[in-house]
Amino acid sequence: MDEKVIIAKRIALEFKKGYLVNLGIGIPTMVADYIDHDQEVVLQCENGIIGIGPLSECTTELVNAGGLCATILPGGSFFDSATSFSIIRGGHVDVTVLGALEVDFDGSIASWIIPGKKVPGMGGAMDLVVGAKRVIIAMTHTNKGIPKILKKCTLPLTAFKQANLIVTEMAVIEVLEDGLHLLEVNPEYTIDQVIQATEANLIIDNVIPMKGIEQ
Repeated sequence: MDEKVIIAKRIALEFKKGYLVNLGIGIPTMVADYIDHDQEVVLQCENGIIGIGPLSECTTELVNAGGLCATILPGGSFFDSATSFSIIRGGHVDVTVLGALEVDFDGSIASWIIPGKKVPGMGGAMDLVVGAKRVIIAMTHTNKGIPKILKKCTLPLTAFKQANLIVTEMAVIEVLEDGLHLLEVNPEYTIDQVIQATEANLIIDNVIPMKGIEQ
């Protein structure tokens, strides 16, 4: 199974009935395709939409915040950017799912710039990481073998100590006050392989196989 699909499928299990969820650009956008309709999750997009549907069913000219084709479910609504960010900054988003370049042991996130490269800016991520009630990071575990879960972020931070959960193709890791807790491991990998691919120290208690990826 494609590593991005593994991540998206697992994150889709994190939502509870009635949650208002924001999905960021990249892997997070894919999560919409794996949300069970029975969950009754409502997706919000910072360019002014509530009621986004699956990405794979898209046939419209509407776009999401990442410029990709967007589907709208019955009952969906459109509004201006000011209203959208009032929703985010007002604490009404239950969960935001964001990509990241690096995350460190205390949940600090670097997601917006690599020095020397042109980027459009931090965007809505700076509001989402502090406005949402829960922050889930969706990213590959390494960058061509180089760990992305670090003792200390080396890139400019998007936010300090805001990540709550990290989901990669290898594992699910929870960020708590005492550090990073390894909760689940993809059965294709061993715990030792996850440790070797992670620079930060991991707290290992009762690790279970990663949920959802067998579907």
